[in-house]
Amino acid sequence: MNLALLAKLVHVLLGIGLVAGLVGRTVVMHRARQVDDVRLIDELAGVAGSFDRRLVIPCSQLVVLLGLATAWLQGWPILGFLVGGTSNWLLAALVLFLGITALVPTVFIPTGKVFEAALRGAVAQGALTSELSDALADRRVRRAHIFEAIAIFAILVLMITKPI
Repeated sequence: MNLALLAKLVHVLLGIGLVAGLVGRTVVMHRARQVDDVRLIDELAGVAGSFDRRLVIPCSQLVVLLGLATAWLQGWPILGFLVGGTSNWLLAALVLFLGITALVPTVFIPTGKVFEAALRGAVAQGALTSELSDALADRRVRRAHIFEAIAIFAILVLMITKPI
């Protein structure tokens, strides 16, 4: 097996890990928003955090690095028309990925801190608080996760079809 093919295989496996982590986190947090038992919410949030720490974060970092390496090994123009290439699907995928990455410091980290503080406060009180309910229903986080899901789907379509 040549190096480009091996890199492509590992890239795909990392992509599967990333999608699995995103789906797992989404399903678990959806369930957390449906219950009013603060201990269960705390447990579910811990499971969602495990999906992030064990799959989403490492796979998202490695999938892009290995994707760039794979593209280079296979001779694809990573920056498309910006470097005179005729294929732009990699550039489009990279822009989408950078859009997702921008959500981390602008949405996910700040709202995660608010959620964690609200969760700790609710656990200390032993009851669901309005702060925790608000954090669970945060529209900004919901919109960011919707964008994340759409962008990941679009990246997958670009990777599979290579349309542009």
